[in-house]
Amino acid sequence: MLLAESNTGWAIGYTIGIIVVLVVVALVVPILLLARSIGNKATDINSALEDAVVNTASLKELETTIESAQIITAGLARGRARLGG
Repeated sequence: MLLAESNTGWAIGYTIGIIVVLVVVALVVPILLLARSIGNKATDINSALEDAVVNTASLKELETTIESAQIITAGLARGRARLGG
């Protein structure tokens, strides 16, 4: 009788343990799949950002271009004024 009760307790313990493991696996697997999906998209996003850096690198020289254009247009305005126009 004592042996049967002892085995029943072990069986219940193993059953609860298996259920807990299955629940944890059921919760962790979707998280891991989502993390994998995010990781795959992160490489695409990083690539696009690297392209954006290359494509916008010349914008740092925009202030120099504006200053040069202002100097040129001021010179043209002086030339026009001297020519009477």
